[in-house]
Amino acid sequence: MRLTDEQRADFEKHGLLILRELFSPAEVALLRAELPRLFAEDDPANIQEKASGQVRTAMGLHLRSALFDRLVRHPRLVEPAQQILGDPLYIQQVKVNVKAAFEGEVWQWHYDFATHHEEDGVPAPRALNLHVFLDDVSEFNGPLYFIPGSHKEGPAPARLDTTTTSYPLWVVDRETVSRLVAENGLVSATGPAGTGLIFGDSMVHASPSNLSPWNRAIFSLILNPVSNALTRQQRPDYKHHRDLTPVEPLADDCLLAGAAAE
Repeated sequence: MRLTDEQRADFEKHGLLILRELFSPAEVALLRAELPRLFAEDDPANIQEKASGQVRTAMGLHLRSALFDRLVRHPRLVEPAQQILGDPLYIQQVKVNVKAAFEGEVWQWHYDFATHHEEDGVPAPRALNLHVFLDDVSEFNGPLYFIPGSHKEGPAPARLDTTTTSYPLWVVDRETVSRLVAENGLVSATGPAGTGLIFGDSMVHASPSNLSPWNRAIFSLILNPVSNALTRQQRPDYKHHRDLTPVEPLADDCLLAGAAAE
């Protein structure tokens, strides 16, 4: 799958790209059906909410599920990333971020490169985050907020927040966020299950708590150029994978065909 020139230009201008109906209802149903088993595993890669104890983030899923191992190699994710970055890419991180109905907590204002650089020694903000909505995402159930164009300013000052939630995060201060929003505005990424989302490593984003009665699960694959790989290995492998083998796309029907063959 290749992005159009218009999509490429939109991504370069705004720093994010929403792809409607990227995955079919049948493909999404397969992925959703796999989640309860993965969430139930007694695994340190399942990170729980600070207050409720519900799963907040389930990481390393391609190492725990044949289905998700195929998803991280899906051409609808891998090929646009290869097109944008133009280099061999490795699988840096794989997870599903969950905001359980009534219980899902915030993700503070941040950009991913701050963590990748400070914790893992990644040299430059070149990685791409490729999302797939596994639930319908609306204004009510904790969508991602983005400051469009914030990637053009480069990495903002960030500090490590270890108290707000159960997941330590390098966050951007309120003054910087206020200035960036005043200059660029604010958008939310919403859409039905199966929607795709691409954004870069220095895009400032956040998400509010989920007070609605609807769950919100989003799959996330981070691909990074092998030439821009981590230089420190202080975090566990499930937070930043150390296998730098370049990812190769599978066939477009790999999810449904693979499930039928199992």
